[in-house]
Amino acid sequence: MSGRPLRVAARGWGAHRTIGSAVRAAEPGAVISVTPGTYPENVVLDRDVVLVAEKGPGTVLLAATRGTTLTVPGGAPRLKDVTIRAAAPGAPAVSVTGGTADLDTCEFTGGHLHIAGDAAPTLRDCVVRDAPGPGILVEHGARPRATAVRVDGAGGDGLLLRGTAQGAYQDCEFIGCAGSGVRVTEAARPVLRSCRVDGAGEAGIVLTDTAGRPLADDDTAPDPDDPQGSGSPDSAADGVLLHGCEITGTTGPGIAATGSARLTLARAKVTRTTGAGIVLTGQARLRGDHVTVSDAADTGLALGGRAHADVRGGTVTRCRGNGVHLTDDARLTLTDVSVTETAFTALHLSGTAEAVVRHCDLRGTPQHGVRVTGHAHATVEDSRIEAAGQCGICVDGGDLAARRTVIAKSGTGIRLDTAHRPLIEDCRIEGASGTGIDLAADTTALVTTTRVAGTGSAGVFVGERGAPFLDDCHIDDTEGSGLVIWTGARPRAHAVRIARTRKNGLYAADGAHGLLEGCELTATGYPAVYAGAGADPVLRGCRIHDTDEDLKAADDAAPVFEHCRIERVAVSTVPDAGTGPVPVTAGGTAGATAAPAALPASAPESVPETLDNLLAELDALVGLARVKQDVGTLVTLMRLVRRRTEAGLPPPPLSRHLVFAGNSGTGKTTVARLYGRILAALGLLSSGHLVETDRGALVGEYVGHTAPKTTAVFRRALGGVLFIDEAYALVPRGQSSDFGQEAISTLVKLMEDHRDDVVVIVAGYPDDMSRFIDANPGLASRFTRTLYFDDYEPAELVGIVAAQATRHRYELAEETRTALAGYFLTVERDERFGNGRSARQLFQRMTERHARRLGDLPDPTTRDLVLLLPQDVPEPPGSP
Repeated sequence: MSGRPLRVAARGWGAHRTIGSAVRAAEPGAVISVTPGTYPENVVLDRDVVLVAEKGPGTVLLAATRGTTLTVPGGAPRLKDVTIRAAAPGAPAVSVTGGTADLDTCEFTGGHLHIAGDAAPTLRDCVVRDAPGPGILVEHGARPRATAVRVDGAGGDGLLLRGTAQGAYQDCEFIGCAGSGVRVTEAARPVLRSCRVDGAGEAGIVLTDTAGRPLADDDTAPDPDDPQGSGSPDSAADGVLLHGCEITGTTGPGIAATGSARLTLARAKVTRTTGAGIVLTGQARLRGDHVTVSDAADTGLALGGRAHADVRGGTVTRCRGNGVHLTDDARLTLTDVSVTETAFTALHLSGTAEAVVRHCDLRGTPQHGVRVTGHAHATVEDSRIEAAGQCGICVDGGDLAARRTVIAKSGTGIRLDTAHRPLIEDCRIEGASGTGIDLAADTTALVTTTRVAGTGSAGVFVGERGAPFLDDCHIDDTEGSGLVIWTGARPRAHAVRIARTRKNGLYAADGAHGLLEGCELTATGYPAVYAGAGADPVLRGCRIHDTDEDLKAADDAAPVFEHCRIERVAVSTVPDAGTGPVPVTAGGTAGATAAPAALPASAPESVPETLDNLLAELDALVGLARVKQDVGTLVTLMRLVRRRTEAGLPPPPLSRHLVFAGNSGTGKTTVARLYGRILAALGLLSSGHLVETDRGALVGEYVGHTAPKTTAVFRRALGGVLFIDEAYALVPRGQSSDFGQEAISTLVKLMEDHRDDVVVIVAGYPDDMSRFIDANPGLASRFTRTLYFDDYEPAELVGIVAAQATRHRYELAEETRTALAGYFLTVERDERFGNGRSARQLFQRMTERHARRLGDLPDPTTRDLVLLLPQDVPEPPGSP
């Protein structure tokens, strides 16, 4: 039965003047109603009563002058709508040491909420403000259940759990705490659901010691649906559970676990951390399910020591360090995880770390998709690696097993430099700007059922003394040779098809060896096989067909052809189905003497472009007023040069090489292409074609690679324009020994040797180009003129969108132009803003919104199909 109701009033009518006297007089179940006021007393709430502020939250303040303001030693009392202030810094505002108290819509200020012993209180809609230490301290074996509790501005940790504390925390917030948002130490094992940590002064959530591990006499892990202790048995690896939680804006890492802590993350989000997103060290264990880490100022997920992690589903994106970094003896399994837009390598392994990557997507890094160093080992299966600036996969001392993985649009597809024997099985390497598979000196590997296609250089390069085995592979559509064997290398190739190479199918350098069995070489741009001095590759049972020439060899080369078939080859020196060494005519080097295929008799002659038409095309470009004026001045000077030359007079000193300085998307490549055509129309270049390149295509990865790569790119530009984008990348800050310096020195010499045959344009951000010019004394004398590409004004960006609309047969309503002008006036011009590129991307988004809008119309008219309206213009990113 409920006891009789009691009333407390500091003044005036009421049975009790203090809360303490009312509690002592109350019978079990009694309701104690407290009138508004401040009550300067210490209260021990040791009876099963209801203590409630009569007029609601904020009207009753319990404020002791010493000791603990409110103590709950046991029982099941209920406290509602009361504000409790600590007596002194460091003293708890409330201490609950036993029982199942119910604290509802209460506020605790100036001190922490202490929950200890075997207490299992329930907290709802409570606030802890300005505690000088932790906001909530839970210790011993306490098991609170907290819902919608907020800790604001704690001088220490927001929530500190130690001992064997557990409990469930739902929809709680830990805001602006000077320490960590949540710290779990010793053997504590809480469950947090839909909680939020924002602005912690240290790591967002910290686990140390044996946090999350069950006690020796406790074989149950915390059950999210039954946190009070009667949960079902589970593995110890479940540990501390964070489900649907968000950690943001921390000064340190988002989540840090060390010791032998155990942690499970489910649908958790870590974002905008000053440190790494998630850090595991010691022997910590993590199980992750659909975890998101974004915008970390350091690495997204970092493992060291003997930490283990198993993450299934989720995203790591826009991290300013590595996406994922393993070191020491760490172990990681990633499944169905996307790692994108990282400043450094997406997945980096060092030490003796091991990682298994399955069904993952790694893309958008200026470095490597996967890098394996030291004695680390990576297994990559059923994954995709795309747009890695240096290498899709780089193995530098470690080991690799790659299966059923696509590596696309990267610098080098796979680079191996290791004493191990990596496996590449059933993979596809597509669109590499450099080499498809690059094996360094003394490296061996097993490459089977793999296709290499569309590379900017060689398909497969085998370095000195390398001995890989290639089985049932395809090498197609390479800009360089299909298979390059360097000095002393001894590869074996079985059932390998090499087709449509710009250069040789097989290039065996001086002193190269190797065995090709049952291979096919076809449609090669240079002779199908080139053998350098002393090279003795063996081709057994191979087929060479449908190409201009089958073999070129140096004087003392000794290639061997056994039982090979030669079909539809215009110039053949390999006997069909012959055996033994093939006699080779002296002379010839790969490609240099290869005759071009004859043009069809009906091939039309190209019509030369007129200078007036090209200048009109330049003038029609949107914006670029300063650039147009500078190009016009150059054209005038070059006309004068031509006339003086025709008159038998020496030309004035003039450097045609240029620096293009401007931000991204300001038209540098477009103008460079036009400049080459203009010089061709003036008769100062033979073709005027443009060859675009960058650091990845010019710089090799080990000694001796850079000069040949740079020379090869330069020779492709003879007669035209060599356009080096982001040229300053050849001189990275603080790396004086970088191979980029070798590329610059090679360029300077080639520019001197071919001063009348090529124009070189270097391009990049204005602030970086002066650093590039200063990197080599020969650059300043050759690049004497800089064209500055200004950012587009809003009206010019509208013009670019309008030009795109006209090109694709859309129309812009006048109101749409006004909306576009407003868009470009308000859009933030940060490092992601791409000027003209952003305008073109905006037009694409407009057409997509237009399509969705018309999808709701039952019968759109032709006018509807072409007219873009203001509602098709999206809001600028970041708009409210």
